[in-house]
Amino acid sequence: MSLPQHVTPSQVTDVAYLPPGLAQPSPAGDGLDAPYWGAALQNKLMVQQCNGCDRFLWGPEWVCHACHCFDLRWTEVEPRGRIYSWERVWHPVHPALTNGCPYVVVLVELPQAGDVRMVGNLLGEPIDRIEIGAEVEAVFEHHTDADPPFTLVQWRRAETD
Repeated sequence: MSLPQHVTPSQVTDVAYLPPGLAQPSPAGDGLDAPYWGAALQNKLMVQQCNGCDRFLWGPEWVCHACHCFDLRWTEVEPRGRIYSWERVWHPVHPALTNGCPYVVVLVELPQAGDVRMVGNLLGEPIDRIEIGAEVEAVFEHHTDADPPFTLVQWRRAETD
């Protein structure tokens, strides 16, 4: 597949994912994921952990899939992981995202959270340099002008020492 004329292989995708006016994500009406969204507003990454077997869970659930325990807690984890998989999105999922294409969606594995995997956008990385296993860190994209305010957890290549 060839690239559209206006896109080069080294194009950097470093734009906010949601433009103003687009419907925003919000906590589920049942409150299950409210701790995740609240923590993201404070630049913290939270995942569920089972009090019965200590396994980490993502996405939010009412019951542990490993031991069927209903006693789950939210645990703050280091906002770093590694790229498990990725894809380049050429076709926007909403007309308001047309100018942001192509963009890269990554599946990030969190080693300090039992290798659970989260989906997000990869920001600021040339499309032709994305590598499976590359270390990434969370970027908290705040939308304080929204009602209610919310924060998206995005990803960028981790700084190395």
